[in-house]
Amino acid sequence: MQTPLPHRHGREQHPLLVIDDFWPDPDALREDAAALRMQGIGPHYPGVRAEVPARLAETMRRKVAPLLAEHFGLDPAPRVSEAYYSLVTTDPAQLAPIQRLPHFDGVEARRIALLLFLGHGAQGGTAFYRQRETGFESVDAARLERFKTALADGVAAHGMPEAAYIAGDTPLYERVAVYPGAYNRALVYAGNTLHCADLPAEVMLSSDPLVGRLTLNLFLFDE
Repeated sequence: MQTPLPHRHGREQHPLLVIDDFWPDPDALREDAAALRMQGIGPHYPGVRAEVPARLAETMRRKVAPLLAEHFGLDPAPRVSEAYYSLVTTDPAQLAPIQRLPHFDGVEARRIALLLFLGHGAQGGTAFYRQRETGFESVDAARLERFKTALADGVAAHGMPEAAYIAGDTPLYERVAVYPGAYNRALVYAGNTLHCADLPAEVMLSSDPLVGRLTLNLFLFDE
């Protein structure tokens, strides 16, 4: 694992870590994913997923725990909430309305996401956004109702975005940062920040983990 590169973005200056050469044997993770049955899980993710083995998820949590204390002020590190191998497979024309907008994983302060890129070729990255009406770049419990109201008002005024993966500014959101993906690169960021995948037009939307845009998504959270 290379030395993490710390970043801060937007007006709210939320921390984000970029860690190259994150896992000692990323090919083994690809093979693990290929051996699992991947399926749709929940309405938000535009593709298929399979659960990461609990022991592997816990090993990754322990690997990043010192970084969470240093850069996010989280000591002890949050527990593993969920962990998935994930493949983007949905054609842009088939995206549900919720999949065309930036999202946040939860409103809690002790919520962290780790995204590990495991695909080869054009992978895109992860982009972060600001809601235009409120200026919010993150959503906590105190902001939630105002965020929802602003979103409803924005959709009423401008309509839902067309069926496409979001790629830059829209009438409802401004893009504040983009972090490109690369093989065996991990991004670590606060789960309550507004974000979404940033996908190039040439990305391979395959259901084969050894061909498509494979990531490992580790979600950490506790009260």
